[in-house]
Amino acid sequence: MAICRVLDSDKPGEEIAGDLLDLVGDSAFETVQNILSHRKELVDAIHHGFLVLKSEKTASNAQSRMPSYGTQVTVQTESGKQIDKLRRKEEKRHRRGTEYGAENDLSAADFSSLLQASETKNLLDDLVGSGPGAQSLAVTALPQGTVRKHYKGYEEVIIPPTPTAQMKPGERLIEIKELDDFAQAAFRGYKSLNRIQSRIFQTVYHTNENILVCAPTGAGKTNIAMISILHEIGQHFKDGYLHKDEFKIVYVAPMKALAAEVTSTFSHRLSPLNMTVRELTGDMQLSKNELEETQMIVTTPEKWDVITRKSSDMSLSVLVKLLIIDEVHLLNDDRGPVIEALVARTLRQVESTQTMIRIVGLSATLPNYLEVAQFLRVNPEMGLFFFDSSYRPVPLAQQYIGISEQNFAARNELLNEICYKKVVDSLRQGHQAMVFVHSRKDTAKTAQKLVELGRKYDDLEVFKNDTHPQFNLIKREVVKSRNKDLVELFEYGIGVHHAGMLRADRGLTERLFSDGLLKVLVCTATLAWGVNLPAHTVVIKGTQLYDPKAGGWRDLGMLDVMQIFGRAGRPQFDKSGEGIIITSHEKLAYYLRLLTSQLPIESQFISSLKDNLNAEVALGTVTNVKEACAWLGYTYLFIRMRLNPLAYGIGWDEVVADPSLSLKQRSLVTDAARALDKAKMMRFDEKSGNFYCTELGRIASHFYIQYSSVETYNEMLRRHMNDSEVIDMVAHSSEFENIAVREEEQNELETLVRTSCPLEVKGGPSNKHGKISILIQLYISRGSMDTFSLVSDAAYISASLARIMRALFEICLGRGWCEMSLFMLEYCKAVDRQIWPHLHPLRQFDKDISSEILRKLEERGADLDRLQEMQEKDIGALIRYANGGKLVKQCLGYFPWIQLSATVSPITRTVLKVDLCIMPEFIWKDRFHGATERWWIVVEDSENDHIYHSELFTLTKRMARGEPQKLSFTVPIFEPHPPQYYIRAVSDSWLHAEAFYTISFHNLALPEARTSHTELLDLKPLPVTSLGNSTYEALYKFSHFNPIQTQTFHVLYHTDNNVLLGAPTGSGKTISAELAMLHLFNTQPDMKVIYIAPLKAIVRERMNDWKKRLVAQLGKEMVEMTGDYTPDLMALLSADIIISTPEKWDGISRNWHSRSYVKKVGLMILDEIHLLGADRGPILEVIVSRMRYISSQTERAVRFVGLSTALANAGDLADWLGVGETGLFNFKPSVRPVPLEVHIQGYPGKFYCPRMNSMNKPAYAAICTHSPTKPVLIFVSSRRQTRLTALDLIQFAASDEQSRQFLNMLEEALQMVLSQITDQNLRHTLQFGIGLHHAGLNDKDRSLVEELFANNKIQVLVCTSTLAWGVNLPAHLVIIKGTEYYDGKAKRYVDFPITDILQMMGRAGRPQFDQHGKAVILVHEPKKSFYKKFLYEPFPVESSLKEQLHEHINAEIISGTICHKEDAVHYLTWTYLFRRLTVNPAYYGLENTGPEILSSYLSSLVQNTFEDLEDSGCIKMSDDSVEPTMLGSIASQYYLSYMTVSMFGSNIGPDTSLEVFLHILSAASEYDELPVRHNEENYNEALSKRVRYMVDRNRLDDPHVKANLLFQAHFSQLELPISDYVTDLKSVLDQSIRIIQAMIDICANSGWLLSSITCMHLLQMVMQGLWFDKDSSLWMLPSMSDDLASLLNKRGISKVQQLLDLPKATLQTTVGNFPASRLYQDLLHFPRVQVRLKLQRKGNDDVKASTLNIKLEKINSKRNASRAFTPRFPKVKDEAWWLVLGNTFTSELYALKRVSFSDRMVTHMELPSTSTGLQGMKLIVVSDCYLGFEQEHSIDNLTY
Repeated sequence: MAICRVLDSDKPGEEIAGDLLDLVGDSAFETVQNILSHRKELVDAIHHGFLVLKSEKTASNAQSRMPSYGTQVTVQTESGKQIDKLRRKEEKRHRRGTEYGAENDLSAADFSSLLQASETKNLLDDLVGSGPGAQSLAVTALPQGTVRKHYKGYEEVIIPPTPTAQMKPGERLIEIKELDDFAQAAFRGYKSLNRIQSRIFQTVYHTNENILVCAPTGAGKTNIAMISILHEIGQHFKDGYLHKDEFKIVYVAPMKALAAEVTSTFSHRLSPLNMTVRELTGDMQLSKNELEETQMIVTTPEKWDVITRKSSDMSLSVLVKLLIIDEVHLLNDDRGPVIEALVARTLRQVESTQTMIRIVGLSATLPNYLEVAQFLRVNPEMGLFFFDSSYRPVPLAQQYIGISEQNFAARNELLNEICYKKVVDSLRQGHQAMVFVHSRKDTAKTAQKLVELGRKYDDLEVFKNDTHPQFNLIKREVVKSRNKDLVELFEYGIGVHHAGMLRADRGLTERLFSDGLLKVLVCTATLAWGVNLPAHTVVIKGTQLYDPKAGGWRDLGMLDVMQIFGRAGRPQFDKSGEGIIITSHEKLAYYLRLLTSQLPIESQFISSLKDNLNAEVALGTVTNVKEACAWLGYTYLFIRMRLNPLAYGIGWDEVVADPSLSLKQRSLVTDAARALDKAKMMRFDEKSGNFYCTELGRIASHFYIQYSSVETYNEMLRRHMNDSEVIDMVAHSSEFENIAVREEEQNELETLVRTSCPLEVKGGPSNKHGKISILIQLYISRGSMDTFSLVSDAAYISASLARIMRALFEICLGRGWCEMSLFMLEYCKAVDRQIWPHLHPLRQFDKDISSEILRKLEERGADLDRLQEMQEKDIGALIRYANGGKLVKQCLGYFPWIQLSATVSPITRTVLKVDLCIMPEFIWKDRFHGATERWWIVVEDSENDHIYHSELFTLTKRMARGEPQKLSFTVPIFEPHPPQYYIRAVSDSWLHAEAFYTISFHNLALPEARTSHTELLDLKPLPVTSLGNSTYEALYKFSHFNPIQTQTFHVLYHTDNNVLLGAPTGSGKTISAELAMLHLFNTQPDMKVIYIAPLKAIVRERMNDWKKRLVAQLGKEMVEMTGDYTPDLMALLSADIIISTPEKWDGISRNWHSRSYVKKVGLMILDEIHLLGADRGPILEVIVSRMRYISSQTERAVRFVGLSTALANAGDLADWLGVGETGLFNFKPSVRPVPLEVHIQGYPGKFYCPRMNSMNKPAYAAICTHSPTKPVLIFVSSRRQTRLTALDLIQFAASDEQSRQFLNMLEEALQMVLSQITDQNLRHTLQFGIGLHHAGLNDKDRSLVEELFANNKIQVLVCTSTLAWGVNLPAHLVIIKGTEYYDGKAKRYVDFPITDILQMMGRAGRPQFDQHGKAVILVHEPKKSFYKKFLYEPFPVESSLKEQLHEHINAEIISGTICHKEDAVHYLTWTYLFRRLTVNPAYYGLENTGPEILSSYLSSLVQNTFEDLEDSGCIKMSDDSVEPTMLGSIASQYYLSYMTVSMFGSNIGPDTSLEVFLHILSAASEYDELPVRHNEENYNEALSKRVRYMVDRNRLDDPHVKANLLFQAHFSQLELPISDYVTDLKSVLDQSIRIIQAMIDICANSGWLLSSITCMHLLQMVMQGLWFDKDSSLWMLPSMSDDLASLLNKRGISKVQQLLDLPKATLQTTVGNFPASRLYQDLLHFPRVQVRLKLQRKGNDDVKASTLNIKLEKINSKRNASRAFTPRFPKVKDEAWWLVLGNTFTSELYALKRVSFSDRMVTHMELPSTSTGLQGMKLIVVSDCYLGFEQEHSIDNLTY
């Protein structure tokens, strides 16, 4: 081939000979001579061959990579010189050639094809020769039959219609009935598919291949899309039901008009399938819910780009299974980059998530379809379909007319003449014609011109249509129209049509044209897109159109021309259509090549590379140069760049040096990154190549702001700007840079400045930016204008205005400028509502209040506050319109007012905690307020113009009705103090709706700054032998104590001093506590150790640890007391060590007078005592205070040892614990045995889930950088997050091609483990070496995972925060992913306590293995500084006893410690609260700390508490002394809240029904904290439809409603929706026992027999999970089945008791062919109790007072255990029985006794002395865990 090129050059012979010798080598001299002698023939043959190849290419669909002429080739020979020579020559000769890069397509095979071709006879002699402009138009390019004609002033090229291709043999049309049934519904009214659709049917409908279809306009591409949609639907049709929530289909259409048409077509056709199709464009916004309900979204490229740019909509893009891109040839257009970005993003998503997203591309015929197919990842063999123009349903004849006239006026005249001629020609043949012009004004002008020329040439008859039968009828209708053009032109049978006409007029015109009443329609291009109106002849008159975006004239694009020509020829009526384009001569060749599809489409991506790169970085999918290059590799740009480097500014030398263009790719990326870095849109670290997203970049990406605009804002945005400066800055945005200033607009603009612009216009109307700012002001003023170009400019500006304003607001907020942020927010709202901020706020109700009233209000200066105070009639008088007063008053009520109030508590001298209370005070009306109102809460320091905190608060309709909403956050304060901070709440959508609250620092007493740390002394580590006891030494595996243990050894082991030890997590505090225990065992072996740990998990860990290590060796007894396990009295008496949670110990020590073992405590160890400040702190506070009080009463010293992390206020804690100087150790956080390095990274993003999502990649990166092979713990906030995080990590590992990098075990071992795992998700993640750990796993799974992680079998463990406390599993790296969790009660995300974060960090660094640990904390950007501060300086612990004082004071009153007000005040002086009151008074609401202020504070605190308790019926007060009541003692005994018992007291009656009891039980305040997580109200709604009793449907997100539903589900044995509900049910049942027992006691104390029994039944139901009144008690047997139950019922057996009474033999015959042995086994679980009664008189002869002796005995022979058989109850329980003495006639209850026994017992009850004697009196024996085990025994027939 190279030789052919050389021969074909136009050089003299010698040079050619030289070149040939260079090529073939000097040895072949003769050959060269030979060739040269035949040069002419060879060259002719070559040319001819090229032409043949060319025409073959045009005729067939094979796309050879040959350009129109002369192809360059790089020849790889050794010598660089020859390459250079060839290259220079090529460049000279052929500047605009295309490149076939390194692929070197023209190989030997191509030469042979050239050979064959050159032998073919001349086919193409009859081709049109060259005319003017032939150079730009390849000779071979035009189809056969083309004619060129020259006239005066213009030239005409006529291309005949391509005949329709014949059906090929074996080609057939697919009948609709061959489709599936559901698919036929969408093709109702069709018989069969057309040819193109039939060709592609197999691939589209039966495979998942990506598809690219190139076919002419009008070939039915819509149906191809439909077929692919039906294929997708078919995949989600399971069990005859369409699973609509599994998929989304996205259809990207290039124009809004087209999107609307597609939406209506598809929603109509898919409606039988119940599919929702919605449009999502600039005009049609969809709410989140609407998006969720929609299955098919029709959208424009830009809109879909915006949506997929936001990680918050990830949930949406994850569901997309089919992406249809219509008009793919748009890639060539200026909107092409958007499509490239979309496809690249989708393809990367497919690869990274390994999910299937099918891409279907539809396009017009284009020459380089192979490259487009490659870009869409279409398999060319399977999914690529190319149809040329012979597949047009109506063949199209084309005429191209190029006007060469130069003079403007003459040219216009000629244009009209030609247009007229063509129209008349068409009309004469009886066809209709459409004339397309390019502005609205032009339509009427052209129509008038046609009429004028018609008069001139006397052709008007041709146009007229008065012979039409309906002419007169229609005429009447037309005359009614207000559009004068329409009426006038109708006479002549001409119509006009453009978007500026009224809808009715447009519709009328369309109807008239399609009915044939109008013969000519003059219209704008919108008609071609939006309305399907074909005509035989289509004329495009002129190809210049005005583009507001480009600010000038541009050529009609290929898209528009194709679309317009697509309207030529009516498929049903015409055999052919005619398309005529009239353009200027220089453009003629361009349009010819365009429409005979000879122009390859190029990529425009480079122009918007910066914006798209920024979007990917903000999305988190591109984090470094390497990934950016990979991302670029997915674009069409990359594919074209390799094929045509010259077009993208890449010289030959670069191509030779870098054939794969990877360097060019890299340089494109780095240049873009540098530019973005300069604009602060991201940080680009050149050394590592990493990109870090910034807030500015994220704003630009979300609001679709261009890079150049951001540069402008960086330059122009200042702290203080006035209104006109802001508007001017917006006018400088690059979005508007193309808007031009025109002479003809000046007058109107000047008028507008005077009438509609309240602000000064910088630069005046003649300046470009001045014009834009006029139009912006005009938009807000709702002004109108006349000039056409102004209208379109204004529309263009208004489309972008809102997002630019929002972006500017976010930028100011991000910079913390308060004045500017609020100012920008005003303007955002002004633009949204089109109301100036300075106008009256009630203008926002302009749909209700007339402008007249509003004007008067403004004139009279009646602002909102003044109106608020006025009466209706006064307002009426003010506006001189009586009825208006009522209306104004009503709107004032709807205006969103809110009240703010806040309490401020200093935490340290530099940090304030603010509790903000928001009270809505307006009437919620959906019409005005929608579903939610959003408020910006901003804390600002106006003095320094800085925002210290901002958050967006969402107020829902339900919240607006309910109680005030609470928010809490922390803000910093600085010395010297500013006079005040303001808290502002500003509505996000209502102008002037704002409230503010002032925090004054005038009297704020800040806590004293004193943190004393103990220095760690440089001591020699003590050996274990210093214990001086060989048994003790044997307990420890190590030889020496660590530095902290060494320093505290003497005090702990050799003295009795109280100790407070503050040291960081992981410094061996447990062993320090053991030293104190050993000291006690040495000195007072009969005393007990009580170890209090705040969490069940820690108790469990301590138990396991000490059981193994301590107890057996020392021969001691140990018991645990938690909610799961309550030991009996004997165990407690004999135990040496009691491990308990605070609640349990509180419950036990409340009655310390009567419990001897409480007084025998000698040592109390309090672990994690810094949790005093957390929710359960008050209980810790009370038990310590009580133990100290007890030891002061019994005069026996109790030693206290407190263990905690490093504390800020150790002194106060020590003081409260009674620790002296010697016993206080408070080490710095830095004295960890393993040093810790901490990295804190902030992530922006308002919403929680997407923010968590965006943290996954950084988490993976952190593992790779900090701990690629060592163990990693990742803490997340919820069970759902454990799963999502693990799945993402797996995916990132897979995309790094190391999917199993975290797994360190063999396949067999792995399979062994997996077979034991029950949890599905865990089983999946373990295969990749990632474990999950949360409370929802069952114990077996949990311990397995812990073991695998501890033994390094898996490297990563993703867990919830509970793991930090409970299980001692340290790791090398700890990642804390997000520091908030969802608080079900507050219904929003709140921060973890600092203590939890410290505890999690403490798990980093394994003392045995690591030199240092690492912690990476990923937080929400605004909180970064807060965490930086507190992770290094310790956090002060405050008391929260005040909130829970009622319960504890009540308990002390019951136990007799408090009988009087003085006692209560004295009791408070023992508490930690008392210590802190004096130190940080402002935190507790005290002004200062004078003694009298303090004592009055305490006494009022006590007084208020007493009064509350008295109101709730828990105590009685007389003067200052108090005494307990029955309700109070029940609250204390069962550890219930005083609110709960008070609620019981007022709601339980003598015969309360089961349903009511269930409601009362669920309403207990113990269930306030039951989590209702995100979206769980949906599950609750589903459950509420399946349960027996109604619940409140309006409060499905209420924890009490959820509790009720869980109970009912438990009784009905319903399947719970998710595993969280199973764990929730466990905790609900667990709490319920003591609540129900309290209810029984209340009923019994009131003497209500019926209620007591019903309540006992409720307890049995809870234990057995059955309905008492509905289910037979037989269902307690595990082997029971429906058949067996009905069989037994027939035999008259309905209770387990009856079965128990049957002898074994009878049992067999009773159950027939059921296996009796199983039944017998089940029956062994149940006790048979025999009751014997005897009356016994008291000493004297009086009959009335007597005693009932009761003997109970179990008579099961085999059974002796007293464990209850409760398979459906989560905990182990012992059987117990109630003995109820009552009268069933009067339903009175006399006495109640609860007993439990193992085989027999004797007890007695006093009989009441009733007037009626023993008549009707019965003893009822009720089980507390079995249904139907009741026995009634009458007493009146007993004898003494």
